[in-house]
Amino acid sequence: MLVAFALLPAGVSEAGWLSNLFKKDTSKHDTAKTQAAPSKPAAAPKPEASSKPPAEEKAAAAKPAATKCDPAKLRIAVDVGHTKQSDGAMSARDVPEYNFNLNLAQRVADKLKSEGFAETKLMITEGKARPSLIRRVASANGMKADLFLSIHHDSVPDKFKEKWEFEGKKLEYSDRFSGYSLFVSKDNPYYETSLHFARLIGRELKAKGLKYADQYALPIMGKYRHDLLDRDVGIYRYDHLVVLMKTQMAAVLLEAGSIINRDEEVQMASPERQDMIVSSVATALKRFCNPEPETAASDKKN
Repeated sequence: MLVAFALLPAGVSEAGWLSNLFKKDTSKHDTAKTQAAPSKPAAAPKPEASSKPPAEEKAAAAKPAATKCDPAKLRIAVDVGHTKQSDGAMSARDVPEYNFNLNLAQRVADKLKSEGFAETKLMITEGKARPSLIRRVASANGMKADLFLSIHHDSVPDKFKEKWEFEGKKLEYSDRFSGYSLFVSKDNPYYETSLHFARLIGRELKAKGLKYADQYALPIMGKYRHDLLDRDVGIYRYDHLVVLMKTQMAAVLLEAGSIINRDEEVQMASPERQDMIVSSVATALKRFCNPEPETAASDKKN
């Protein structure tokens, strides 16, 4: 999708390694392919309009919903962002975002199943951009998922891109921004739970030393600017994103890191960085189902 860390030298030749990394077999994964929309599910009950003053409503939204749950029965949709036909952003070394998304989402789904979340489904969608958004929402709603997590990798607006040459190809990059980011929609019927789930993921990523992408709150981002809901762990408000507002369950979009940033692209393809993200999601889900006493108090502070 659309943003940017740095450790490894930008000139390192990694194109062959990156390409080989994403040549994976998906046949062993429990996937929910969304080529056609399933029959329309029964509508979830809509939340009642709040009569609270804005300040009280904001405070209520910060409180985590009661989330005590059985991991074995929790239905989790792990959505692979974009499709083969509409593969998202292009990395600094000319690898489609979809390849990064598919690889990381597969690892997340496998990890969750191994941790006891047996009802985890990997969602792989076909088709062009806009229709695929509608189909993936219909698929998640049709499977009556309890949680929806969409996996993406970031880029930047065109105005921030620079030219460079890599292995004989004239490509684009931007090393200006880096980091992960989390997005939720206030139009989602389970906004409070979405925000709570996003916070749990963000706290785990932060605990591992990862930084969030802070540029989305800046005026220079123009139409890509978003309200920063949690400046501690990098959660943004993205109300009109279809997969966040139309899903009838708590929904979070994770931009795992920037692939237009030359150094972070290499990091995002590494097993070490992927392990950090995968384990963060798994730990967050464990805390989601078994909230610790101090979690509520911590949420009130943010």
